[in-house]
This record gives sequence, C-alpha cells and structure tokens, in this order.
Amino acid sequence: MRVPRLFTGQPLATGMEITLEPGASRHVVTVLRLAPGSSVTLFNGEGGEYAAILSGGSAKQAKVSVGGFSDTNRQSPLAIHLGIALSKGDRFDWVVQKATELGVGQITPLITTRTQVRLGAERQQKKIQHWRQVAISACEQSGRNLLPSIVSAVPCLEWFQIQADVKLVLHPATTNSPPLSIDPKPVSVALLVGPEGGLTSDEVSSAQRLGFTPLRLGPRTLRTETAPLTAISIVQAFWGDML
Repeated sequence: MRVPRLFTGQPLATGMEITLEPGASRHVVTVLRLAPGSSVTLFNGEGGEYAAILSGGSAKQAKVSVGGFSDTNRQSPLAIHLGIALSKGDRFDWVVQKATELGVGQITPLITTRTQVRLGAERQQKKIQHWRQVAISACEQSGRNLLPSIVSAVPCLEWFQIQADVKLVLHPATTNSPPLSIDPKPVSVALLVGPEGGLTSDEVSSAQRLGFTPLRLGPRTLRTETAPLTAISIVQAFWGDML
C-alpha cells in the first residue's frame, strides 16, 4: 500500500509530535481508517518531506510523530508561469489541479476582454484559498513538496509584461506557429491562455509586442481547460522533466 502523503501548515522537525489539522485528521482516521502505528509522509510546502507515524488521537485531532527528513522535492527544472483567463464553474479548479500535477510553479488568473467571470475582493480571496486547497490536494497526490503560487487576478495587459526566457500565447488561428527548439533549453516559460471566447486580436497583438510567440496546438480547437494542460505537457516534454 502506498504511504499516504499529508500537508500541514505547521513547522516540522525530526522528533516532534504534532496534531494534524482537522481536515487531515479526518482524512487519515475516517477516510483512510489508519490505525496508530501506521506510516504517513508529511510536508509543509517549504521543501522536502518527513517520514512520520500516526501515534494516536481522534478524527478531529490525529497525532503524528515526525521522523526522518528527505530533501526530495520532485520539482520541474522548468519554471512555468501559467497566466489563464478566469472561467466559469469548476473549470478553473480543474486547471489548478492538473497544472499542479504537471509541475507548474505559478498560476495567475487573468481578466481579459471576453472573461465572463468577475470577482469582488472578498470573493476573490475566498477563491484563492479554495484554489490553494485544490493545489495542496494535487501535491499530496502527485508527490510535490513545494506548493505552486496562486496569486490574485490581474488584467491581462499587465501580465503581458512578465519576464521569462520563453513567452508563449496559445493562438489557434495563427498560421506561423514556429516549432519549439530543444536547444538551448529555457529555464522559465510564461504560458498565456485566453477565455472560452479566445483573446481578442488586439490582446494577441499586444502580447506579441511584449515578446509572446503564438503557439498553435494542432488543427483542433481545444477547450479553455484542455488547452493549457496540453501546452504544459508539451513544454515539459521539450524543456522540463516529462521525458
């Protein structure tokens, strides 16, 4: 059986005994039905992970004894910053989850001309906390020990000024999408993805003036939640650690 991985927001050190947060406690005791003496792995997003043993407690306050530290982080050598327009329903949750699994380092929600979702300050903060929990669960599943950064939404024209070795804008209508070059390998990539209705021609032109290269993902038009994951997989295969 695979050893369960658990995130905690607490400081960790070998020899400590800590009480897990309610969500993690409920997961190990009620969902996984682990008994005292069971092995778990702990990480707190600061790098590395700890072997640990469930030592007791309850479904609300499970206790674990922290053991040895491993500096394994399973981070991609390619720093990917995903800028993607806000989308309706749980589509953005899906992107956050899968982008985390694929190794993205930072996610910025974007406001574009055709973005249909508008969030007030209070609702946006709640959304960011929710997306962070989605990312935490994805890290627990995928083995990542460093959490991706998820920041507040910004106007897309502001985000276009981001600094990166390679800047790509997904643009299915482009006719001059250049092939990606294996050599030299970039260290950082900024990936721009528009809303369901696509970026406007003015937005694409503005992005190109600020160094973005149009990228076409084949002859089929992909949905806003499918396109970024496809593009992430491609750049990870070319410049990251997927192959």
